[in-house]
Amino acid sequence: MIAGRVVASVVSTEKHAHYRGHKLLMVQPVDPAGKAAGKPILAVDGVQAGIGDLVLVVDEGGSARGVVGDEGAVTIRTAICGIIDSIDTGVDA
Repeated sequence: MIAGRVVASVVSTEKHAHYRGHKLLMVQPVDPAGKAAGKPILAVDGVQAGIGDLVLVVDEGGSARGVVGDEGAVTIRTAICGIIDSIDTGVDA
């Protein structure tokens, strides 16, 4: 799983049938301190996330298809499965 921040909404007028009806969001992976860590990824939204939300992302096909509720959607690999309220590292700032 990956923690990330939603940085953009992606609009596609033409897409595979498995993606129809699903919102696509660009997610910037973050480290525990909330700083960018790695390249942004595109994910199907399974929890009604929005721009600015800190989210939990699964990057494995079977799990992602389970999140969107379509086990036959073999083209879906990455999905947002949760909105993170906070990250507690146990270290005082």
